[in-house]
Amino acid sequence: MVKLSDRIVNLNESDTLKMAALARQLQSKGIKVINLSLGEPDFDTPHHIKAAAKQAIDDNYSHYTPVSGYLDVRQAIVQKLKRDNGLDYTPEQIVISTGAKQSIANVVLCLVNPGEEVLLPSPYWVSYAAQVELAEGIATEVKATLANGFKITPQQLAQAIKPHTKLIIFSSPCNPTGAVYSKEELQALATVIAQHDNLYVVADEIYEYINYVGKHESLAQFDFIKDRVITVNGLSKGFAMTGWRLGYIAAPLPIAKACDKMQGQFTSATCSITQRAAIAALLGDLTPTYAMRDAFKKRRDLILELLNDIPGFITDVPDGAFYVFPDVSYYLGKTDGETTIQNVDDLSMYLLNKAHVSTVNGMAFGDDKCIRISYATSEENIKEACRRMKEALALLG
Repeated sequence: MVKLSDRIVNLNESDTLKMAALARQLQSKGIKVINLSLGEPDFDTPHHIKAAAKQAIDDNYSHYTPVSGYLDVRQAIVQKLKRDNGLDYTPEQIVISTGAKQSIANVVLCLVNPGEEVLLPSPYWVSYAAQVELAEGIATEVKATLANGFKITPQQLAQAIKPHTKLIIFSSPCNPTGAVYSKEELQALATVIAQHDNLYVVADEIYEYINYVGKHESLAQFDFIKDRVITVNGLSKGFAMTGWRLGYIAAPLPIAKACDKMQGQFTSATCSITQRAAIAALLGDLTPTYAMRDAFKKRRDLILELLNDIPGFITDVPDGAFYVFPDVSYYLGKTDGETTIQNVDDLSMYLLNKAHVSTVNGMAFGDDKCIRISYATSEENIKEACRRMKEALALLG
């Protein structure tokens, strides 16, 4: 018998990946499953970005790169941050990684000591808590409610911070809720953070371009806490480049150097070809990105209309990303005579097996009343999925 480490035995599997795998299992049996579980745009990478990658292959960009990425790619990120976010960084403060997931893991491992606390405004992305656990830190949820648009208040944050609190991790636009913090809301949180000298913040902005309410606001814009903010971003969502694997941080120089050191012992740099394509993505034509955003907004409006027609679903209007996070507690305790819905995980499995629609239970994101539904799929799939869910849920009494 193989004796695995306690670290991996105790680590939770990603629920989003688990549901995607279960959906694929059903599909392999010839069952038509509509996948609303994965956070992946259904669009293809824009042509000008693919052309840059093809050119990079022809130009023989096939060798190791600096751990933090090519200098001119980091310069492109600096330029993007100034153009879009009004943020001033140097290339030395940028570390490019194999996806934003690795970017966040680097930061957590570089900042968090065993026993130190990390605050996670809840609902939060599934991997935050797991990465804190791997660093032997303590993940503590700060509950945001649907009534408050799934955003925490400054008062909640102030009450949650303790002497051993080291880090806060949050996303805006948020996965899984689609919540977007305004400049005023971020400034109020920044004022609380500024009162604690040893407190750092990871601002996950991977959904920056999928924003339906106007200009994206970055936490690092507030100079009085900029030296304690690590901004995380990447190419996956805004450029439909999930498989290309490029994320990055903009951070205070000591943290950037630490992440370079950490990454050097794990993966070294990300793909050289992807890095060349990143320049075209970040500095090239953003028209395809905005077209994707507009399509997502249309889908959001469609899925909200259909979900609100399902008895018991309570929805919030998401201002960004491509998820709806409805309260489905109405169905807890109900049964169709064969299956009893004890919790939202049961409900997600019921929808998968009965309606052949894949969703993700909210407990994975720190909420036991909701499920996450991705609308990063076609309008046809959205209509059929909602029809199936409504029909299956009507059997629960």
